[in-house]
Amino acid sequence: MNFTETAWKIFNQSIEDYHMLDNVNTLINNPFEKESLERILYAKNWIDTVQWHLEDIIRDENINPTEALQLKRRIDSSNQQRTDLVEFIDSWFFKKFENITPKPDAKINTETPAWAVDRLSILALKVYHMSLEANRESASEEHRANCKTKLDVLLMQKEDLFTSINQLLTDIENGVVKMKMYKQMKMYNDESLNPILYQKEQQK
Repeated sequence: MNFTETAWKIFNQSIEDYHMLDNVNTLINNPFEKESLERILYAKNWIDTVQWHLEDIIRDENINPTEALQLKRRIDSSNQQRTDLVEFIDSWFFKKFENITPKPDAKINTETPAWAVDRLSILALKVYHMSLEANRESASEEHRANCKTKLDVLLMQKEDLFTSINQLLTDIENGVVKMKMYKQMKMYNDESLNPILYQKEQQK
């Protein structure tokens, strides 16, 4: 089983585990060994899955404004955790390939392996939920047919993403692509960089 197949299996295990209770407050119970890549992938998708449902909840037009603000801040925190885990996955790949000497004409990819894996994790969620809609008995036949068409496109995208991630990893291993890492440096969570936050601090 290659990397993408392993990641896809783990993502779907995380999604299935979450939906046993289908509650955004359910605590993660990661079944994989500490410091293993599998454990990181499971944690990454668990965050994505919880955030998927938080995004559903916050779109309720009748939501209490106080609850909406709390959810927005929770989503912001989740986004930061998601970014931190993506960078952690990239660190794992960077260490894996640290002894590879890129060729003189090696290219630099537009995204790192972990950000492609991030898209695969989200895609697993899209496939899961679109499949539910395509088979929802309470929905109209037209709705199910439309969702089945969309599901077919998502599954095609899955195969293409599998191919592109595997090609990227092979190219890095062969020195055809040079792997570089950059921190995302998100500014809105940093009290020293977000003007709304540091101006408040200065006014105290």
